[in-house]
Amino acid sequence: MDHPTQPDSPPVTESEVFVVVDSATNGRLNHSRNVNGCIISPDTDNDNKGKGRWETLILAYKTLGVVFGGLVTSPLYVYPSMHLKSPTEDDYLGIYSIMFWTLSLIGVVKYASIALKADDQGEGGTFALYSSLCRNMNIGMLTSRPTNSSSSLSPSLLDEGTEKQSRLAKFFRKSVVARRVLLFIAMLGTCMVIGDGILTPAISVLSAMDGIRAPFPSLSSSVVEALSAVVLIILFLLQKFGTSRVSFLFSPIMGAWTLCTPLVGIYSIIHHYPSIFKAISPHYIFRFFWRNGREGWLLLGGTVLCITGSEALFADLGHFNRSSIQIAFLFTIYPSLVLTYAGQTAYLIRNPNDHDDGFYKFIPKSIYWPIFIIATLAATVASQSLISATFSVIKQSVVLDYFPRVKVVHTSNSKEGEVYSPEVNYILMILCVVVILIFGDGKDIGNAFGVVVSLVMLITTILLTLVMIIIWRTPPMLVALYFCVFFVMEGVYVSAVFSKIPEGGWIPFAISFILAFIMFGWFYGRQRKLEYELTHKITLDRLGVLLSDPSVQRVPGLCFFYTNIQDGLTPTLGHYIKNMKSLHQVTMFTTLQYLLVPKVAPHERIVVKKLGLKGVYGCVIQYGYADPLNLEGDDFVSQVTKSLQAHIQNCSGRLPSIPSEIQEEISDLEEARSAGVVHVRGKTRFYIGHNCGWFDRIMLAFYEVLHSNCRSALPALGVPPPQRIEVGMLYEA
Repeated sequence: MDHPTQPDSPPVTESEVFVVVDSATNGRLNHSRNVNGCIISPDTDNDNKGKGRWETLILAYKTLGVVFGGLVTSPLYVYPSMHLKSPTEDDYLGIYSIMFWTLSLIGVVKYASIALKADDQGEGGTFALYSSLCRNMNIGMLTSRPTNSSSSLSPSLLDEGTEKQSRLAKFFRKSVVARRVLLFIAMLGTCMVIGDGILTPAISVLSAMDGIRAPFPSLSSSVVEALSAVVLIILFLLQKFGTSRVSFLFSPIMGAWTLCTPLVGIYSIIHHYPSIFKAISPHYIFRFFWRNGREGWLLLGGTVLCITGSEALFADLGHFNRSSIQIAFLFTIYPSLVLTYAGQTAYLIRNPNDHDDGFYKFIPKSIYWPIFIIATLAATVASQSLISATFSVIKQSVVLDYFPRVKVVHTSNSKEGEVYSPEVNYILMILCVVVILIFGDGKDIGNAFGVVVSLVMLITTILLTLVMIIIWRTPPMLVALYFCVFFVMEGVYVSAVFSKIPEGGWIPFAISFILAFIMFGWFYGRQRKLEYELTHKITLDRLGVLLSDPSVQRVPGLCFFYTNIQDGLTPTLGHYIKNMKSLHQVTMFTTLQYLLVPKVAPHERIVVKKLGLKGVYGCVIQYGYADPLNLEGDDFVSQVTKSLQAHIQNCSGRLPSIPSEIQEEISDLEEARSAGVVHVRGKTRFYIGHNCGWFDRIMLAFYEVLHSNCRSALPALGVPPPQRIEVGMLYEA
């Protein structure tokens, strides 16, 4: 079974569609390829845009307001999230050593140096790694068989690539269970990132606003929670203006925060404990665990929060580029965090009982209020990084058909990775407010946050290891070194945070379970529909028989008939002809095809071909999961008809044709368009009979609920309402 090509597309804007004429007689598109056989999109490669140094530096400055908010504001809640009991100087030195090496190894080595190089043509995140693996191994993303018709590779290249594949890649090609496990890991990572987008705003804003209670002890925690909820609501209402405008507004705030906190940290180091950097020595870590044992292991659930937001560094890659993110992290964020945590630890060594309010206590009273204002604004910005990452992940899930269609708006003309979804935005807003109001204790939210952070990091490590083996062909010793270091390190973190599940850690599991159930229900329903359509497809020979029936008329007009499959036509077509007893004079069977690449070159976006029957043609619209697709009604029709005319003339140059027949075909096309254009798609539902098992009954009923409440595909294509026709049909489950 090939990868499903759905006529359902997320609503997007700000895109121009180009048309290319298929020059092959068999209608197969000849892509431009790189050495690995992947589609090349030079104009969409983030790192080959020829940006000058100043432009890169400006872009790096903008990343402060979008990418690093969650990471750089983590000092607000790391120490307060730890359950410390009578900590000593050695305890604090051990904790700082753990945080320093966590930031250095996971932040600098894993994400900034390795993960950013594993982008999928400029796109980052869990799905980018997953799609790269699927494309490289030539396995379907949703199905159990390799993708052929929907692949960007020719058969010869596929065969050649298969011979050169590693043993692990061949194992995935042969094992259905292995592919399903890989799919589950990708889904889990996606759900955890979305959960991160809920918890980051909650804990960041709540921790910052809690500082108001120091000068005003009479304020209750409920007042702080209410103020935090108001700040979050305002933040989510600003999302519709787009990431570019948000980053322009928020980057100065994060710049001030990134500069102020390390300066306060330096002051604290000098004033309280100048020799704090001796804790960089790893032997303090061994002494910490030797002395504290199980209690030290449990404290890892708090120390892991020092690396919160690091996944956004990778997931937000589509919003910026590799160079800008690396520059911002290595030269501003990383030094700022090292100095800030050093200053906090130096203060706590001299004031060991102030760990519950470890950030605001170490702020000198003379600058308390300015820092409080900056902290509150910075915490608001911190929420932005994961919100942006959540939008990106949802968009990728929608276009890959893992998630029900929601409205996805491109908010920038120049950056296709900048997206916004109204439905997702307001759902996130409601969940964030609920988390704050119900789980107002920062420690409970911190426990939940630790589960998300550690699991997402572990999943990224697993997928990156597969990328090294299958795609990069990294020497085995280096792969083993990478895997052992990071899998063991993050595995220990995961084991520690799992002990916090009863104390708030269940929150992300509940959120992830709901999201995973939605994704699996949608995936299962789409697969069952595809299986039915492939089993009951209408072949061209069958279509010829149907049209030869004297009772079937060819009515004037141009019809775009949307079909999910290319190897045959949708069963809805047979249902339509049998009941309407007609077919339009010129009919274009149109398929939207998702390729396993983030972007398709514009000149390869639309391909047309003749199907061998009079007035019957095929049209394939190809795009990747990071491509916007906006087919504005009449403009789209004009481009397709001009392309088809050129295609007809091009074919006549290779095949013996009578000039009068060619002219007649072109005239019929123009006449049909003048008579009117209509877009037809199937609106199918499952008929769940008595023979269905209980699993099918539950999952297909759930899918129908999702399908009935998600957005239609035709508005996404920019089709005017008067030109839309939906043909209802029941598929027997």
